[in-house]
Amino acid sequence: MKKVFGRFGFRKTLLVIADIFIITVAAIGTDFIFSFTGYRVKSDTVLCSIILTVPLCIGGLLVSGAYSKLWRYFNKKDYFSCVLGILFGMSMAALFKVVLNQSLYMPYVLVHFSFSIIGVCLFRFLFKTTFIDLINAGKNEAKNKSMNKRTMIIGAGTAGRMLLSEIHHAQQSPYDGDKISASFEPVCFIDDDRSKVGSEIEGVPIVGSSVEIPRFVKELDIEQIIFAIPSCFDDERKAILDICSSTSLPLKVIPFLGNLIFDDKTTTLLKQVRDIRVEDLLGRPPITFDNKDIRDFISGKTCLVTGGGGSIGSELVRQIAKYSPKKIVIVDIYENNAYEIQQELIMEHGSDLDLTVLIASVRDYDRMNQIFERFKPDIVFHAAAHKHVPLMETSPMEAIKNNVFGTFNVATLAQYHDVKKFVMISTDKAVNPTNVMGASKRCCEMVVQYLAQQNEGVTDFVVTRFGNVLGSNGSVIPLFKKQIEQGKPVTVTHPDIIRYFMTIPEAVSLVLEAAAIADGGEIFVLDMGKPVRILALAENLIRLYGKVPYKDVEIKFVGLRPGEKIKEELLMNEEGLRKTSNKLIFIGKQIEIDADEFIKALNRLKAAAKANSEEIAVQTLHDIVPTFTTPEQFNRAIIKAS
Repeated sequence: MKKVFGRFGFRKTLLVIADIFIITVAAIGTDFIFSFTGYRVKSDTVLCSIILTVPLCIGGLLVSGAYSKLWRYFNKKDYFSCVLGILFGMSMAALFKVVLNQSLYMPYVLVHFSFSIIGVCLFRFLFKTTFIDLINAGKNEAKNKSMNKRTMIIGAGTAGRMLLSEIHHAQQSPYDGDKISASFEPVCFIDDDRSKVGSEIEGVPIVGSSVEIPRFVKELDIEQIIFAIPSCFDDERKAILDICSSTSLPLKVIPFLGNLIFDDKTTTLLKQVRDIRVEDLLGRPPITFDNKDIRDFISGKTCLVTGGGGSIGSELVRQIAKYSPKKIVIVDIYENNAYEIQQELIMEHGSDLDLTVLIASVRDYDRMNQIFERFKPDIVFHAAAHKHVPLMETSPMEAIKNNVFGTFNVATLAQYHDVKKFVMISTDKAVNPTNVMGASKRCCEMVVQYLAQQNEGVTDFVVTRFGNVLGSNGSVIPLFKKQIEQGKPVTVTHPDIIRYFMTIPEAVSLVLEAAAIADGGEIFVLDMGKPVRILALAENLIRLYGKVPYKDVEIKFVGLRPGEKIKEELLMNEEGLRKTSNKLIFIGKQIEIDADEFIKALNRLKAAAKANSEEIAVQTLHDIVPTFTTPEQFNRAIIKAS
């Protein structure tokens, strides 16, 4: 019986019957009122009026859309459709009377019309405010007795239907019902296909489109949202997720289509529903790579990772460990990070992984030479660097010593000890740099390209360049999270600042893929999609915490930091792009480097760094990197162009 009463078609029939009754009673009531005025309408005239107006008004209500929506969701626009339907029916009835030469008493028609409109609209209003309130009260009482949360599902397609079916099945089965299914009480679907609106899936109505999400969240007392469109286009996905995050409700997602798993262990969508993460707001799917190429490249090799305890270096080590290397050697100057990744790998792989962790500085040529001689690595991943822009602006000599000459030491030693591949981790800040850190990394790229151009030895030299990494030690995300959690204002440097973003696993997979397909001398660039406004990222992160930006959490603009650009780039003007086997990885054209002039300039830079002559060293860095400019000049040009 519950299923019968839950069907929209049955409820529509009840509504039609109610409207027939209301219009009929309105006709009789009008006649009764007029009897007090001394005017009595003939019985056959009243009967004729009822016979004509009832079917014509019902037809008018049907055409105007008064029955196309669940009555509990009626709004002002829907009440207006009732007025139009009754007006159409009464007008047609009056026209028929004229054609049939029936008497037409206009005061009677107008009063009947008014009573019918009032009755039809009042019935819907009373039903919505009284009967539905009773239903909601029952639901609230039931909700208090259970852990179910009233859930909106976005997407009434295949995935949404499968998800709803799995939730219902899990809740009804004493064996399959678990904590995951128990947390969902599907209340409604949202879908942008207007032809689906008004229909139902297993008793759950499709109530509207994505732009109406905030409205239905309030009307239906929604407590959480599930985004169930795994094949959604990137821009559309980001737009809908932005609307969802504006509701400040907990938001869960079904992963991208390519990330869904259906195997012996994971056969349902329900178990793959997860909380939304910041990377879901980037507006693009995660980058995927050819694991076979990487496995063939890593398997059986001795891999040395400098900066192996850092955010990028540690993820490099994690991923390398999965591809059966002969040995991994971690080199890092910071013992705490090195210890953490060491213990993590021991717990994960135990004695299956041959791991050595060394505390050493890439600045120390002799110490690094000792390490190369002892372990004879086949592949070197050079991730050690100072990367914090404002700190390097106040300590430029450290960026030059650690980044430039640390890279020079490790790269030349790799060449001397016949390392098969040397892979350097670079940054988008090396492109048209406006700060010492970015200029030092561009100089590092030039060191690697210089050695590649010499064609001496067997080493293939590779550079990988990408943008900001979500969750890395230098990323804004950890700072924003800490500020939100501590109840402090979120600090954004500039309202117009934009950045390219990728996840740490994506960045590391790029490094491994690039190394696997490299021939030597290339700069690999990842197509990172559209840049992200830092302000929008901050607002969405606040919403993911269930708070309202500017109301619950203040956002302060603190001004651009020393050396900071408004907009980062991934490619210099003189570099062209060449495609690779991976459609999202490109190769920047090699820039010819004058070997003699470059070495002379490096020697001047080294002498200035050794003498701690900051002014001379920075000027020499400007000479080596001709695209090194001031942030003021660059930002003025960007603002003017936009």
